[in-house]
Amino acid sequence: MSSEQPDAQQVTSNPRPREDVAYEDVTDNSFVYEFGGPPGAAAMMLGFPVLMAYQFLCVYDNHGHFLLPDSLGDLGPWAGRMAQRYWEIAAPSWAGARIYLGFTFFMVSLAYVCPGPVMYGYKLPSLNGQRLAYKCNALWSWWTAVITSLVLHFTGLFRLTQIIDNLGPIMSVAMLWSFFLAAAVYAVTAARGKKHRASGNFIYDYCMGVCLNPRLGSLDMKLFTELRVPWPALFFISLSCAFKQYEQLGYVTPELVFMVLAHWLYANACNKGEECVITSWDIFYELESWYLLFWNLAGVPFSYCYTSIYVLQNGPMGFSIGWNVMCFTLLLVGYFFWDTGNSQRNRFRMYWNNTLIKRNAFPQLPKSFIKDAKFLQTRHGNKLLIDGWYAYVRKPHYTADLVMSLSWGLIAGFGSFFPYFYLTFFLIVLVHRVGRDDARCARKYGSDWDLYMKTVPWKFIPYIY
Repeated sequence: MSSEQPDAQQVTSNPRPREDVAYEDVTDNSFVYEFGGPPGAAAMMLGFPVLMAYQFLCVYDNHGHFLLPDSLGDLGPWAGRMAQRYWEIAAPSWAGARIYLGFTFFMVSLAYVCPGPVMYGYKLPSLNGQRLAYKCNALWSWWTAVITSLVLHFTGLFRLTQIIDNLGPIMSVAMLWSFFLAAAVYAVTAARGKKHRASGNFIYDYCMGVCLNPRLGSLDMKLFTELRVPWPALFFISLSCAFKQYEQLGYVTPELVFMVLAHWLYANACNKGEECVITSWDIFYELESWYLLFWNLAGVPFSYCYTSIYVLQNGPMGFSIGWNVMCFTLLLVGYFFWDTGNSQRNRFRMYWNNTLIKRNAFPQLPKSFIKDAKFLQTRHGNKLLIDGWYAYVRKPHYTADLVMSLSWGLIAGFGSFFPYFYLTFFLIVLVHRVGRDDARCARKYGSDWDLYMKTVPWKFIPYIY
């Protein structure tokens, strides 16, 4: 174990090379079926849109109550009624297309023109060790979008309440757009003969992707679709609900104030820490795919917004001051550990990759960077952080994320399951992700990983799990 750190802390276009290129080359070119292979991929591509449509009808059209058939014999007619009702209130429309695609292309234009530092990712074995450059201007784009939207709303040029009024058609457009974009990425990649880790099965390859780094000039599509659309869109849905409630009641309830704050904190953190994301597994390894595009462009904003819609339709909720204070406290405490935990982990990586820079984005929290951090030096070459929050558990940022997602449900009470969908779904995702990460790291580090797990034995909560 060591706390030795390099002297330099500046950005460079030629950072210190990693020592694990040989392993990463093997990993980058290996292939294994995930999610049950082609049948699982087909089930996801059918099931996720159906799930989103069902949830939308339950929350938007039925005040958060489950819609169920009267009997097993009614299942077919019930499905027909559900499909007909969805088409009536959520069919794609020109209004929905203008709002969703207008927002998306506005964010694309900001990605090209806003200022920001140029950062470099890890060496990519698929590009013979080349490092890709990323223009990290998400923070400027985010704040430009927020200010522009408020100007449009208060001048009457575009009332933000149009988002919640047209939410169904907007969601349908988003789902169709993600299918189209995934098909375009697949077709262009196949036409260029650049398929990466392809299985040879069209359904699986379309779902899980065959392109590692799709780019439109300086715009990295994978980084863009992970940060610039999903979380800002989620924030604007909640903000739209707040403005709608103000029109209805003349004030905004604490529950919707909470959700606007929660989604602003999340979107702001994702965009202010963009430079930390470029060294993540998602960017380094995951393929741009229907799976990523659908969930980022449609799933995140239109599945995680149900607490906001529920409290709009059922408000004012009438909870006690103590209950609301508890929820706000959970949110803010969870956010502190989530923001600082992600920062500790990613800035440790950037420090040793010689790409750490000083950012003054709001909010700057204490404990975001650990000076002289302790780490476990592996024979493989990488350093495993065992300091800060990572001295107590291996995934503190996941724990904090779950605390925040719990607060998103509690603020709506216990009258509906749907405010807790995010918590439920996210827990399933994290369990899968932790298992995948542990298996990958065990192969990568061998006995050093065993030592690491003895040094930091707990995954989420010290002395519990």
